[in-house]
Amino acid sequence: MIDRRMVKTAKISPIGGATVLVHQARHAASSELSTPSDHQGWSAVSGISVAEVLELSSLRTARLVAGASGLHRMVRRLNVMEVPDVLPWVKADELILTTGYPLRQSPTSLTGLVGDLDDRGLAAFAIKLARYIDELPAQMLADADRRGFPVILLPDDVGFDDILNQVLTEILNKQAAALAHSDEVHRAIIATVLAGGGLDEVTAKAATLLSRADVVAIGSEGAILASTSPDSERMAHLAELVKAQPPSRSVVQLGGGATAVVVRITAGDFDHGWLLAARPDAMHANDTVTILERAAAVAALTITQKLAVTAVETRYQSDLVRDLVEGRLDDLERMLDQARWFGWNVQAAMVLTVTTVQAVPDQSPRSRRDDLERFAAAWRAALEGRITGAAVVVVSDQVLTLLPVGQTEEELPIGVGIGRSPVTAAADLLAIVGARVHVDRHGAPPPASTGISRAVASLSELPAAYSQARRAAQVGLQRQIPGAVTSFDSLGVLRLLSLIPDSGELRSYLTEVLGPLVPGASSEHSDLLETLRVLLEANLNVAEAARCLHFHYNTLRYRIGKLERLLGPFMTDSSVRLNVQLALNLVDVLGPS
Repeated sequence: MIDRRMVKTAKISPIGGATVLVHQARHAASSELSTPSDHQGWSAVSGISVAEVLELSSLRTARLVAGASGLHRMVRRLNVMEVPDVLPWVKADELILTTGYPLRQSPTSLTGLVGDLDDRGLAAFAIKLARYIDELPAQMLADADRRGFPVILLPDDVGFDDILNQVLTEILNKQAAALAHSDEVHRAIIATVLAGGGLDEVTAKAATLLSRADVVAIGSEGAILASTSPDSERMAHLAELVKAQPPSRSVVQLGGGATAVVVRITAGDFDHGWLLAARPDAMHANDTVTILERAAAVAALTITQKLAVTAVETRYQSDLVRDLVEGRLDDLERMLDQARWFGWNVQAAMVLTVTTVQAVPDQSPRSRRDDLERFAAAWRAALEGRITGAAVVVVSDQVLTLLPVGQTEEELPIGVGIGRSPVTAAADLLAIVGARVHVDRHGAPPPASTGISRAVASLSELPAAYSQARRAAQVGLQRQIPGAVTSFDSLGVLRLLSLIPDSGELRSYLTEVLGPLVPGASSEHSDLLETLRVLLEANLNVAEAARCLHFHYNTLRYRIGKLERLLGPFMTDSSVRLNVQLALNLVDVLGPS
């Protein structure tokens, strides 16, 4: 039974205590990246809190008797309880009003009513006593306090119509003010873009509007696209957390009292990542989500525009390099002007590299092209800061790089000492770049093989360099070493074989020497071909080859006899062995038939 004197002392005072309670509760969070409770108060304004409801003139004499920790709950609609079984007709975020008339026959049902209303997400329960119900059960009040579900005693001299009118008017006024503010924010951010700003300027404007918040744009693969925070390491860590565990709600806790508000950056069906505002004190404004949503919409436009421009520019770049490597040099001056406009250094000594990318089985051409573009972007990013003036483009099913090299300290790639050959310097650099892309490729497939041409001094030499780089890449691919970097000059006898222009004659020679062991001719002979390779690499040492192949010695002797019946006495005849070794090298040049 509730004491009237106790009820009088429970009269709410018009202070912002609810906000303090909410922030204190969140400040105590310790998880690294977690979601706040359902009743969070940082969403876009579409209602008023229970605390604000109690500040209205019609409710100034109302008394809060339980659930003070839930004063932050948002009221977005109102309902009047006219029947005992009201639950099918209630909705979340409602303030439900009653005189107690529907419960006059069974006032004890109030005890379970609080739990049922709270489970359905209602904001608060307000009742007039003394007409049909004289007192509220103590168990009901205890349950409301435990749940943080506000229970309010309404004054006798105020009609429901006055309460409904004032609360709805206040909600509509707040919504109108929120819409006006949202429109003002949208215009301010749009003006930034119209003035020539990009994603950096959009995030900076959002940070200004949010006062003291760090704003960061995170790509869908976890890369930092733009940031206003000086703590780049912290933002990179935060980006990795968001990528690894994309938040399902707007507000997340970062640990140590810090919080972040996160919204998606989307354009139609395309997801470009997240826009995030982080504060160390957890005191986000109520309209943080609104501001970020407007900024995210504009950010999506800037990203889409940049992608469209980049796509056109990339196509022009690919066409230009294709013309260069295929020897179409009709207007050399125009090509040089275009290359300079793209920031390429094609007037210095350079090497051409061809990189193949690991394929995905049953991949569509469009998906394959997207993978190549992602890889080229990752490859380009890994080169930045190490060497300037490089060109990275996708041509057909390969990624081509025009890599300027030189002999002065300023012209050499970072970390490469003076005096080293351009090709060796390029090989060392690309090994580092390939490893970097493999570790941090942001959704791009890993490199399969990279071939490096000889250094060239003019654009007219690029067709020959392209042929050399392709041959080197093909050999690296045949060696089945993921990410192998192979220079044309390191091919040895393969270099001589690759210079023979008549591939038909080379394949004829291959068939004559290897017969049924030619790759692709018969799958049952592939094991024998591998046995032949290992045996020759072991310098015909049968015991060593058997260990490498995990064969019994006698098993290998049996296989050698079978190979000699197919190829001739290569174990004892040096001329036969030379032909076999040349044929195996030729397989690396030509690939499977």
